Amino acid sequence: MTELTENDVISEKTAVALGIFDGLHHGHRAVLSEILSCEAPTVFTFRTESIKKKHGKPFEYIYSNSRKLELFAEMGIKYVYSPDFDHVKDMSGEEFVREILVNRMNAELVVCGENFRFGRAAGCGTAELTELGGKYGFKVKVIGLDGFSSEKYRSLLREGSVDELRKNNDAYIISAEVTTGNMLGRTIDFPTINQNFALGQLVPRHGVYRSRTTADGKIYDSVTNVGVKPTVEDNIKPLAETHILGFSGNLYGSRVQVELCEFVRDEMRFSSVDELKKQIESDVKHILNQTLNI
Repeated sequence: MTELTENDVISEKTAVALGIFDGLHHGHRAVLSEILSCEAPTVFTFRTESIKKKHGKPFEYIYSNSRKLELFAEMGIKYVYSPDFDHVKDMSGEEFVREILVNRMNAELVVCGENFRFGRAAGCGTAELTELGGKYGFKVKVIGLDGFSSEKYRSLLREGSVDELRKNNDAYIISAEVTTGNMLGRTIDFPTINQNFALGQLVPRHGVYRSRTTADGKIYDSVTNVGVKPTVEDNIKPLAETHILGFSGNLYGSRVQVELCEFVRDEMRFSSVDELKKQIESDVKHILNQTLNI
């Protein structure tokens, strides 16, 4: 996959999917599926971390830009152009179409979701895109999203409703480097891996989740705590702490994927480490029972 820079121009005709695509949910995948069979499937998006606000509110992204690019590559996208939002936000709708879609990306087909907006202050929608496509010589296909959106995805994550996401194959996966923690888990027979959320990234509902972790090429059942570890830490940023059932090994410094499957309980502060250990034992027992019943 080729990531375009500011000066790159694509010489061949392309099919371009438009969107932020920060969650790659089933609505996004429906848009992207329309271009994958074309000769040069191409994506226009924004560098995720460069978007500070959306609909007048602080923007909490689901996946980082690097993770999004990894997923595009896995899908078979040939070209991606992902400038900073500030580089494009002041363009009129027609300037965006002419300068980016036509002159830079050489689009002959443009695909977007029904709620796609573009141009200065998001002043244009799919009707304007279709009209401009006629003027500049490319086809436009608009995909219905059946009422689902990235905001709905975010709402479900904030609620901890990861099981609802999985019904549409919208698995939420934490994909981050394993960092060094306080090693407390090893002293209570529950070693864990720690993964940090990035600045500006949406943090799912704090609590304990049944999860599945891919480590060393294998998938393991696991239990993940998302939060701030109130029993043993003070004033730390939210992170994901995962105990991988049946795994022994050193994963520090490696990137590990942890899929959150089911919310089990809210994060709690315990009066002692022994109480914490007993609760973890109960959580693991519950998760093993759930796994056996699936």
